[in-house]
Amino acid sequence: MVGLGPAGPELITSGALATMAGAAAVFFRTSRHPAADRFPEADSFDRHYERSRTFDQVYRAIVSDLVAAAVEVGSVAYAVPGSPTVGERTVALLREHPGVTGGQVTLAVHPAVSFLDLVFDRLGVDPMAAGVRIVDGGSFATDAAGERGPLIVAQCWSTAVLSEIKLSLDPPPEGTVTLLHHLGLDDEEVREVEWQELDRDLTPDHLTSLWIPHLDAPVGAELLRLDELVHTLRRRCPWDRRQTHGSLARHLLEESYEALEAIDALSAIDALSAIDAGAGAAGERTGDGREALVHQQGGAEEQAVDHLEEELGDLLFQVYFHAALAAEAGRFTLADVARGVHDKLVSRHPHVFGDVTADTPEEVAANWEEQKLSEKNRSSVTEGIPVALPALALAAKLQRKALAVGMVLPDLDAEAGRVADAISRLAGDVRADDGSDVGRGPGRITDGEGGRADQAEILGELLFSLANVARSLGVDPETALRSRATRFRASVEQLG
Repeated sequence: MVGLGPAGPELITSGALATMAGAAAVFFRTSRHPAADRFPEADSFDRHYERSRTFDQVYRAIVSDLVAAAVEVGSVAYAVPGSPTVGERTVALLREHPGVTGGQVTLAVHPAVSFLDLVFDRLGVDPMAAGVRIVDGGSFATDAAGERGPLIVAQCWSTAVLSEIKLSLDPPPEGTVTLLHHLGLDDEEVREVEWQELDRDLTPDHLTSLWIPHLDAPVGAELLRLDELVHTLRRRCPWDRRQTHGSLARHLLEESYEALEAIDALSAIDALSAIDAGAGAAGERTGDGREALVHQQGGAEEQAVDHLEEELGDLLFQVYFHAALAAEAGRFTLADVARGVHDKLVSRHPHVFGDVTADTPEEVAANWEEQKLSEKNRSSVTEGIPVALPALALAAKLQRKALAVGMVLPDLDAEAGRVADAISRLAGDVRADDGSDVGRGPGRITDGEGGRADQAEILGELLFSLANVARSLGVDPETALRSRATRFRASVEQLG
């Protein structure tokens, strides 16, 4: 592997030129490089950029082709923009490839001049003295979380990338940031811009970078403050010092229910807003009456949003608290928790980060279940489902799992028939019942108020069918029943 430098052919090292001259075959990662015209005989992998959906697919295809070519012709020079030791994903993939780790192919990496040399020269910055960190433009929101700057943001190759960077920070950094474009070329630009103009000032490409001298990172900073607060409470508060995973369990459950209640409240307002918007479009509400309703709903929405924000904060505190307890016991840390869920979500989304195709939510769910079975060595998709779930939620979850493994459930019409039949059987049973259980089939059950077992079985079938009806309609039955109970509660409260 050799580097072509960050600009024209004058920045290519003599060692790189000698390596390419002595190779049986020369490949460029891309022909979109200012020095590419000097090597018309070299092949490029631009075809993979055109055919693949993600950069990861591109890089893996390139590595596969390179190893195959090396085995076939014996000596291959692979030239990349800049230096192969700076921000070059294919280097890492090559080093991990079985052909290299197994000794079938030998990999030699020759460092070169990188774009960073030109960046620091144009800025007049010593990166060691300034403590500069380098992040990728495509993952800026996560890579820059918690950073205060200064930052070099590399690979700002499109207006969309610059827009995502700009929108990821609220409030925006104070002062200006610097766009560095086509450094070392005749049309080089080093331009200071206001943050709001970041994606409007020039047309970026793969030779565009960004310099951010100062950055306030609210997300990372606030999360760090919360982590520090939890550890302070553990040291200085008698109540917090006494807590264990077990003693906190009920608080986690309570906070979860309170967050669900806040979600239900906001969802109800969103539903009303959608209905009102439709009525307004149809001209059913006009004038001052509509404006008053909109104002009233706006106030309720603001309260509901604040409530959900608060409850999510309480829930987040529980996560931090449990992680702090585990860290004190030497079991795991908050970073382990974040890293674990991050890596799990990446592996469970091969249609986003890998080469698996999933175009529908159903295909995504099926892939998810396959991943879980493989990762956890489970014999069934039902393993890991808590039996203590509320019964309606348990039924809905089992039905979703059944669909994920290909089971065919009754459709809406079939379930409607089952529901009607169950209600008819129960109603007929009640009419025929003379109040005595003597000689009338199975005895009484011990759950609840001691109803008859045969009637409880029919009622269970009825509720299970209703859960499937809810699934067919895209409604969560537990949420639907809770919302109805909440409305009923309000009616009862009005009567005292």
